[in-house]
Amino acid sequence: MSRKTLIMDETAIKRAMARITHELIERNKGVQNVCLLGVKRRGVPLSKMLYENVLKFEEVKVPVGYIDITRHRDDIDVKEKNVLESDCHFPCDIRDKVVIIVDDVLYTGRTARAAIEATFAYARPKELQLAVLVDRGHRELPIRPDYVGKNVPTSKDEKVKVLVNEIDGETAVYITEL
Repeated sequence: MSRKTLIMDETAIKRAMARITHELIERNKGVQNVCLLGVKRRGVPLSKMLYENVLKFEEVKVPVGYIDITRHRDDIDVKEKNVLESDCHFPCDIRDKVVIIVDDVLYTGRTARAAIEATFAYARPKELQLAVLVDRGHRELPIRPDYVGKNVPTSKDEKVKVLVNEIDGETAVYITEL
């Protein structure tokens, strides 16, 4: 896979995440009842960015956890799912919380569906919302994000690659060719 086009640099990502933070604060009338869950892998550092922004803007420490959707994917055989370990961390009792699932890219909706299933396997939150850095379209499931950093129309022959410093040593979004 080769890099094709830079869509967002680190500054643009920080700006988009700040906007998402303001939107979620406004929509939820504050953050007293909010919990952030990052989808492993790159959703986790993005959820931490939201946490830092909430702390800066509202001076409130919201609970932050992560979910591993592996056991809830629909492209893995049932026998394989039984041997897979799910690595999730729910930082609080989510039953009375507004849980915001945070992911890097929304494409077909299958990862979001799996994240919803992983969350409900733990407990039923008061409300579930979805925040994504990039929405590239091409949905196969009726899933729509509540918060979007950037809409990026792509062809199915392209891939949106989000890089985060903690994992990749760089923070940026690229469109690459398959």
